[in-house]
Amino acid sequence: MGHKTIFITGGASGIGRAVAERFGRAGWFVGIADINEDGMAGTAALIPAGFSSQHKLDVRDRAAWDTALAACAAASGGKIDVVFNNAGIPIGGRIVDVSTEEVERTLDINLKGVIWGAQAAYPWLKASAPGSCLLNTASAAGIYGVPGGSIYSATKFGVRSITESLDAEWKDEGILVRDLMPGFIETPLLDHAPNRQSNEDIRGRVTAAKLEISPVSAVADAAWAAVHGQKLHTLVGKTAKSLAFAARWMPGGLRKQVSGLGRPLGG
Repeated sequence: MGHKTIFITGGASGIGRAVAERFGRAGWFVGIADINEDGMAGTAALIPAGFSSQHKLDVRDRAAWDTALAACAAASGGKIDVVFNNAGIPIGGRIVDVSTEEVERTLDINLKGVIWGAQAAYPWLKASAPGSCLLNTASAAGIYGVPGGSIYSATKFGVRSITESLDAEWKDEGILVRDLMPGFIETPLLDHAPNRQSNEDIRGRVTAAKLEISPVSAVADAAWAAVHGQKLHTLVGKTAKSLAFAARWMPGGLRKQVSGLGRPLGG
């Protein structure tokens, strides 16, 4: 079979769905993985018939990763060219206000899930190298931490580190490793509360802070460019680009600006 295959976690909605549609439109076979079966079916409906498969996957379950990837390869014709480590959840608020369960769940999904995904993806990507790719969803929160973002930023700094480490570790085997670093993106996650003690959704805080919300299609296009380009980190949106510029060229000013924030964004 001449087509290529991408396996996407968090494929039932948001960034995962947009990336699935983008690659499907380009003729790729798309393995859609999520815990939301109805959402996966909705994503599959956006992809040409016969060019997708659906796999119920909790990214916290290491063994389930092996099962899902093997099933995707069997459905697609035997190989996987790209694994998109995208599944993630939001969390925000002062570190003393988030519960133990919320912290552990975020670390397990956003960070450990990416580690398990990298481990499980490796043999498939090695088999389809050179040019195969592990693509991770990091965040602008992995550039510089802000008040109310300590837990989420910790996971996304971790994803950034994993990307950089594996880029060097797998280079000689022909496997590309890339990540996306979006700012605030128009997805259903914006309508979640940042933590259980909050009665305001994330969208309200972003709007109040006068930060831009980028269309999800921008992330899909960035994912395509990342897989086919040379950039290790791909910034998406004005917030991410401004933050990266300030962190590199004006770190003192950025620190002062962040320290002067009154109300934590995630609080």
